[in-house]
Amino acid sequence: MGSFKNKRIGVLMGGLSAEREVSLKSGTAVHQALLAKGYDAVAIDVGRDLSEVLKREGVQAAFIALHGRYGEDGCVQGLLELMQIPYTGSGVLASALAMHKLYSKQAFASSGIQTAPFHCFRRGESVCLDDLKFGLPLVVKPVQEGSSVGISIVKQQSELEAALELAFRYDDEILVEQFVKGQEIQIGILDENPIGAIEIVPKNEFYDFEAKYTDGMAEHIFPARLNQELYEIAQQVGLSAHRALGCSGYSRVDLLVTEVGECFVLEVNTLPGMTALSLLPEIAAKGAGLCFEALVERIIESSSLKIKAN
Repeated sequence: MGSFKNKRIGVLMGGLSAEREVSLKSGTAVHQALLAKGYDAVAIDVGRDLSEVLKREGVQAAFIALHGRYGEDGCVQGLLELMQIPYTGSGVLASALAMHKLYSKQAFASSGIQTAPFHCFRRGESVCLDDLKFGLPLVVKPVQEGSSVGISIVKQQSELEAALELAFRYDDEILVEQFVKGQEIQIGILDENPIGAIEIVPKNEFYDFEAKYTDGMAEHIFPARLNQELYEIAQQVGLSAHRALGCSGYSRVDLLVTEVGECFVLEVNTLPGMTALSLLPEIAAKGAGLCFEALVERIIESSSLKIKAN
């Protein structure tokens, strides 16, 4: 510990995605934690002039607190690799794979990890329920968005058109998935180890944007209400999903666990939220005994470049 104490840390936040406001909250919390721990940290609201700002501020390492496109999808990671600035979290490829729900599903499948049956559609293609291998209810989501942005649950055929319109508002590719009924379980991964499983009981129909970022809209239960064997299985499935995408440092893996004990992976969040309501800090505190400031320090001290320079 302490190897980054004498370096200038840039906390990258805000950005250009639909999750900008959430990222600003994450980044502000991280920045304050780093200052409290004695780090030389500067908050940077990320725009298209990021490379110039990093040079001007003399940034020597980056804590990425961005969410969504241009921050969580490998773009910023690639820029930092080019500039030889060590950064937190996963590298370029793992970030891109995790952000792209179709390619991450394919990676999971090749590793024997269960995900909900699905079809992928591009803008302009017709979506007919009769052509699907599964029936209602189903889930419609953009291929590359986070925080449940653009997601709908379709229970009746009359709801499909509006759900497709919403999803295509955010992406040119969408997934139509079979709806899986189960407990919403999220696994925290830190330094390549699972550190606990938390159960989410949303007030809304599913764990949507409002439930994620509005206090009181979801109940958090730690440890998750699973028997001991299934609890361990869920953690190992989470770790397997993290590894299947080649993630590093830390992540949060979202699962659905059915009544018969099947674990369906929804997604891997390579840059999970770091706000007061966020789940990874809660898992770290309750499962690993790490307060928020200690978690932030663990993450910044794991900063690295993932591509070896020539």
